[in-house]
Formats: sequence, C-alpha cells, structure tokens
Amino acid sequence: MKAKLKGAETGHSLLKRKSEALTKRFREITARIDEAKRKMGRVMQIASFSLAEVTYAVGGDIRYQIQNSARSARFRIRTKQENVSGVLLPTFESYMTEGNDDFGLTGLGKGGQQVQRCRETYARAVEALVELASLQTAFVILDEVIKVVNRRVNAIEHVIIPRTENTIKYINSELDELDREEFYRLKKVAGKKQRDTAASDAEMKARRAAAERDDDDHPSRGPADILVAGEDEDVIF
Repeated sequence: MKAKLKGAETGHSLLKRKSEALTKRFREITARIDEAKRKMGRVMQIASFSLAEVTYAVGGDIRYQIQNSARSARFRIRTKQENVSGVLLPTFESYMTEGNDDFGLTGLGKGGQQVQRCRETYARAVEALVELASLQTAFVILDEVIKVVNRRVNAIEHVIIPRTENTIKYINSELDELDREEFYRLKKVAGKKQRDTAASDAEMKARRAAAERDDDDHPSRGPADILVAGEDEDVIF
C-alpha cells in the first residue's frame, strides 16, 4: 500500500506538470487565435474592397471568368505534427504548387492591376485562414486533453490518495493493536511464570520447615555422638 501511495503521488506530480505545460500552451494558442482572427478580419475586409474595385474596373462578374479558366488549385495544404507533453497537435501549412497560371490572362483587357492586387490579397487571406484553422484545431484538441488530464489529477488527489492513506492508517492501527495484544499476552505469561515460581519456592520452603520441625520433635534421629564409647570396625590396610 505504501508503494501504491508512492506511485499515486508520482503520477499526480507528473500529471500536474503535464496539465501546467498544456495549459500554458493553450493560453499561447488562445492569444494567437485572437490575433489571427483580428488579422483575418482585416485581410478579408481588404480583399472585399479589392474585389469591389475589380468588379468596378472590369465591369462584369470576374468570378465567372476565374471559374471557367481555373483547372486545378495551386494552393495546397501540408500537415505536420507537434508533440506537446505527449499530445500530438496537427499543424497546417499552405504552399503554392509550381505550374501554369490558369487565370493569369484574366483582366488583360482592363483592370489588370486591380485583378493582380485582388489575387494577392486573397492569397494572403487563404494563408491567414489556414493558420487560423491550424490554431483552432490545436485549441479544440488541447481543450479536450486538458479536461481529461485535470479529471485524472483531481481523481488521484481527492479519491485515490485519500483512500490509500486511510487504508494505510487502518493497517497501522491493526498492527499496533496486534502488538499491544502480544505485549499483554507476554506480560500475562511472564506473570504466571513468576507466580508459579513463587508458589514452587513457597512449597519448598514449607517442606524444609516441616522437615526441621520433624527433626526437632525426634532428637534420637539426630547425628550420633562420636565421643560415645563403642567398638570400631577393623580396618585392613
């Protein structure tokens, strides 16, 4: 149980640090999302004005011409993965493919500069949109991961660790109770041995006292007087 408690405390510490690292990155992404949305608003505003200028200069719907002339998209997206404390966050990057410009002649008759400027403006808008999509995806993933990690941290801190500590306290109290019982039992055994020894000594003393009284009551049974005349046995050397 102590090893389990130690593992729970270590896991809690690691998850806590992971949560702090993810929260820090989450705040950074939140700030970048706010900046990207502001940038996106400005870029789309400029792009809308640029499209209005092109429409005014060309005198027609330029989108119809672009849709008829464009055959393949030159803007492509590549994905990468970024590891943040064990969490893989996808990152999107936009790039231009090499090839022919399908609608490079659009606006050649009139409004060519406005068409080129509108094209560049919308290219920046697409780049900003891809950046915002990358940040939003990372935001959603981090939000879910942080919730899961925080739930685990709270479960370990408020459920697993207190239960384990209570179990350890209960085991210690039971072991202490067993030690007290064993001490009391040994004390009782030692006391009984002392009482048995004392009873045995008293019994021996009583027998000695009885023997002494018996000798006092019958003195003829005492030791013979060596001065009393008598015949000695022959001794052969």
